[in-house]
Amino acid sequence: MAKEKEEARKNLAVNKKALFSYEVIERLECGIELKGTEVKAIKSGNFSFVDAYARVEYNQLFLIGLHITPYSFGNIFNHDPLRPRRLLAHRQEIKRLARKTDEKGLTLIPLSFYLKHGLIKVELGICRGKKNFDKRQAIKQRDLKRDVEREFRGRY
Repeated sequence: MAKEKEEARKNLAVNKKALFSYEVIERLECGIELKGTEVKAIKSGNFSFVDAYARVEYNQLFLIGLHITPYSFGNIFNHDPLRPRRLLAHRQEIKRLARKTDEKGLTLIPLSFYLKHGLIKVELGICRGKKNFDKRQAIKQRDLKRDVEREFRGRY
């Protein structure tokens, strides 16, 4: 049954920079409200969300800083590439996110975009920024893991 869930999810992009720069405390799946040709542009991979973040405004969740390149075959039906996009979540989840982000140092960062049963979903993370010391430790752990894997490959 777990394999069925994995097969239904097709990753479009993962924010590796966010995973390196932030400590992810909690993850949440949200839908995204798109207009017109934005869906085709995202499915073809023409978007960037490195500097994107989410914010709760007027009891709604908005994704700010997501750049969707205009679809090349969309002509007059294309939309503003940097407009704020509404995220779809339950009202109780939005209230809980608003309370969490009011805490000092927590923010909502999009971690990945993926297709789930033909719909585009966003995985939001409640994140806390890492200090430089933590980042150096992450690099050190990654290098050690790489060295161990290299040793095992050499032995067998």
